[in-house]
Amino acid sequence: MSTAVARNLMAEMKLLGMIESFDRLVTEATREQWSCTDFLDAILQAENDFRSERKTKRRIKAAKFALRPSFEDFDFTANRSITKTQIKDLYSLHWLADARPVLLIGQTGVGKTFLAQALGLHACAKGKAVLYMTFTTWLENLALARSSGTYLKFRDKCAKPDAIILDDFGMRKLTATEAQDLCELLEERSIDKSTVFTTQLPLDHWAEVIGDPVIADAVRDRLEHAALTITITGESYRGVKARKLAAKKKAE
Repeated sequence: MSTAVARNLMAEMKLLGMIESFDRLVTEATREQWSCTDFLDAILQAENDFRSERKTKRRIKAAKFALRPSFEDFDFTANRSITKTQIKDLYSLHWLADARPVLLIGQTGVGKTFLAQALGLHACAKGKAVLYMTFTTWLENLALARSSGTYLKFRDKCAKPDAIILDDFGMRKLTATEAQDLCELLEERSIDKSTVFTTQLPLDHWAEVIGDPVIADAVRDRLEHAALTITITGESYRGVKARKLAAKKKAE
């Protein structure tokens, strides 16, 4: 079979990964004198890798991340309380396999959003469905869904992903309806899904935002013992950036 015929057959079967790698692998197989089995293994692996990468890209796009940071880019030069052991614990995704919530608590600028989105990207790469939004956006979408008659559809959208990341919880006090929605979201996801919160508020202070003491107790009960909680203190990224810039200018 000629290479042209082989390419046409691959195109008809939509084996795009094979087409992309075909010339390179033929050249390598000829140079290294691969057996037919070696070549078949390599070209099938190329197709599998191509499809996996494409699925990951789709999951990342669907997640709607605001940023695309990675754990490798986390700056340990700043004076913060989070340790490499804690980063490793997050990176392992054991919390996701166990359907545990995650609470990243700390003041503005300590890296909560960075870590949350790095978590989400890593989960996407491992084949998990993720949805990211700020908590304010979640509330706005809830209100819009109620007014447009798509509330159940939006609830279903939030219930399905393996992990949902709600960034910056606690920016304002919740209404009774919003508090109930939050409680129901946690209830729906408590069995086999994970919910990740970033917030400036320790869990003991969530009642100040939730308002209704009964709902506040229910939310706390769903998080207090189950969640992987990491409290981050120390210098903000903005401070680190300013210090490095000043040092650079001084060196010049």
